[in-house]
Amino acid sequence: MNRYILIRRLRGPAILLLLGIIALLHEAGFVEFWSLFFPLLLILIGVLKLAERAALAAAGDEVAYPYGAATAAPAGVAQPQPGTSVVPSATQDYSSGSEGGQS
Repeated sequence: MNRYILIRRLRGPAILLLLGIIALLHEAGFVEFWSLFFPLLLILIGVLKLAERAALAAAGDEVAYPYGAATAAPAGVAQPQPGTSVVPSATQDYSSGSEGGQS
């Protein structure tokens, strides 16, 4: 798993962890909850965004589509030719004649 995806997946748990720590400190009487939570939340989100950007820059072109949506086929694998897919090619014409027993 590359770093970009790892950092992205840690965003939610990191925010939950921050919420829990601030709530614990509030219950102990050390901090006021709302006055500290939102500034730290914004800082945490900013740091995670910077880490994502750094991970993308370090990976270079290999993470153009981080979830593998448009990956190239490995070398030696034959590419499909036009008209060989499940969808019929454009050369077939279904507009004339009877179809499905209709007259």
